[in-house]
Amino acid sequence: MELNEVFIVGAHRTPQAKAGTDLKDVPVPHLGINLVRKLVNDNAIGYDQIDEVIFGNTGAPAKYTNIGRIIALESGLHKKTSAHTVHRNCASGMEAIYQGQLKVAAGEADLVVVGGVESMSQMPLIYSKEMTDLFTRLMRAKSVSQKLKILSSFRPPYLSPVIAIEQGLTDPFCGLNMGQTAEILSREFDITRDMQDEFAVNSHRKALAAAENGYFNNEIVSVLIGKKLDRLLQKDSGPRVDSSIEKLGKLKPYFDRKTGSVTVGNACPITDGGSAMLLASRSAVEKYNLRPLVKIKRVDFAGLEPERMGMGPLVAMDKVLKKTDMEISDFDLVEINEAFAAQVIAVQQALADSKHAKRFGVDKAWGSVPEEKLNVNGGAIALGHPVGSTGCRIVVTATHELLRRNGKYALASLCIGGGQGGACIIEKV
Repeated sequence: MELNEVFIVGAHRTPQAKAGTDLKDVPVPHLGINLVRKLVNDNAIGYDQIDEVIFGNTGAPAKYTNIGRIIALESGLHKKTSAHTVHRNCASGMEAIYQGQLKVAAGEADLVVVGGVESMSQMPLIYSKEMTDLFTRLMRAKSVSQKLKILSSFRPPYLSPVIAIEQGLTDPFCGLNMGQTAEILSREFDITRDMQDEFAVNSHRKALAAAENGYFNNEIVSVLIGKKLDRLLQKDSGPRVDSSIEKLGKLKPYFDRKTGSVTVGNACPITDGGSAMLLASRSAVEKYNLRPLVKIKRVDFAGLEPERMGMGPLVAMDKVLKKTDMEISDFDLVEINEAFAAQVIAVQQALADSKHAKRFGVDKAWGSVPEEKLNVNGGAIALGHPVGSTGCRIVVTATHELLRRNGKYALASLCIGGGQGGACIIEKV
């Protein structure tokens, strides 16, 4: 079966903000609604012409089950447009791209909106099991005396909350949080604290330069913020003008306080944000007179041990490069999501050294990504990592930068909590 070409005809994202700041009061669907409206309006497509909407999200709000469908309807799309939500941890947004690509490539759809949204600010505190059990018994009690007896069993420790975001960032298989997995890589690859801090400072510098030069203007769609949604957020709030190796050097290790090297300064911040793209078949491009930005060449995912999940880009890039018969040197741009500086540095070392690569089942050294091609506009250390969105966001950013540079190919990859990696290749048309 010959697969159809899949084009990206629109690609945008919201500004990204650290959790608890500018976007903290924005309802999660609103991180995707305006993006969908812009994609439809800019391409002069009827709101009843979209075949499917697919959004990635990891911290599914109880109020918004199947958030993809909520976004579709709130955006004004026709009720006949089906929609669903996908979850692949850090790569949920890329999984949405993958699912949309499959539908268009197989001829099952002509126009599909894909993306990801995440409000890490709104991930809840949860009552402990003891407290929820007490509430359950209290509701079942039939008399006042029974209720009083149950209430008398209450103990103050019952109120200790379960922090949802903390549990979500801890792997249930190996019992390590994501920062601890980065510490493993920093030791195994001899990655020093100075190397990590220098990488982090460069991420901020590149992001600030990109914003100042207007490189994000075409990809960012402003968001109304505040409790009354009466203010406009137009740019990312994460990049720090005052970031320096000296200042980062004063921060204490966060995940291993005695001997560690990973800090909040050389790791990505917890972040809110959204991203979305419009995928189209060639027949849709011709029917609606659309202008393709790039073509999706391939998306692949691969797995590895959870305690070294940061090497996900290595195994995913290895897989996608072999499937497409391409080399690292073929790419004008490469995005590797900066979950941690140590993790990206480790991936670079393994790409360049077959001894490192073979430890992860990669049988060749592809060659590290040249500095001038890697995360050229900064990465998640500066911009942030809204988990459900990032897999799409890095493709959005790569798309616009590839066009700006008039390049041919870009590769976007990221590690995935739980021990996986994802990679997507796009091609300018």
